[in-house]
Amino acid sequence: MPVYRLPEAVLFPPVDRATKSGLLAVGGDLSPERLLAAYREGIFPWYGAGEPILWWSPDPRFVLFPDELHVSRSMRQFLKKGTVRITFDRAFQDVISFCRRPRPGQDGTWITREMREAYCVLHDLGYAHSVEVWQGTKLAGGLYGVSLGRAFFGESMFSATPNASKAALIALVEHLRKRGFDLIDCQVETAHLAGLGARPIPRRTFCSLLRRSLDHETLCGNWGEKLAEKKENQSG
Repeated sequence: MPVYRLPEAVLFPPVDRATKSGLLAVGGDLSPERLLAAYREGIFPWYGAGEPILWWSPDPRFVLFPDELHVSRSMRQFLKKGTVRITFDRAFQDVISFCRRPRPGQDGTWITREMREAYCVLHDLGYAHSVEVWQGTKLAGGLYGVSLGRAFFGESMFSATPNASKAALIALVEHLRKRGFDLIDCQVETAHLAGLGARPIPRRTFCSLLRRSLDHETLCGNWGEKLAEKKENQSG
């Protein structure tokens, strides 16, 4: 099946036209309009430096439902120690910069400079968010992704110290659960996320759940500031 080349207009083909590997389309740009349109259809960009922009919609889709989060006993003990502090949207650019760093055994990163700039724009618009894990004044770990309706689309995470990325994800899930979110899109399967309760579901099921999630209002803006406002109102 040939891969669809995107026109200048912000349009995507139906996701069931994706290849067996999940590749749906090539080309286009990373404008906020196109990125948000892609996420609303269950599509995301993923490509390397020197490649054209590639758009994906894999089947099955790897998803973490907030109520299915698994926190191990050792992780619970780690969090109880209180050695880390969690914030939201305090250091988005730093988090994505850490995520860009090549992992052990990797020569490069899929988070190109163009990708970094595009998601920083989404953050400024209130759609992309970060979770930061601090040890003192040091950024020890974190994650970032995009939020639309009651769905969160995870993009990447990092750990500079053990358990930091897990702590970020657990904090995110707790935050989303309190606000009635339906799902966290983890895109493709990893052992790390499977250990926390994520599981594969058919793409058709994912898209159906996503459409329902998008019927709800998007929690736009800086999540850290919104949490601070909520605490201030409760204390007042």
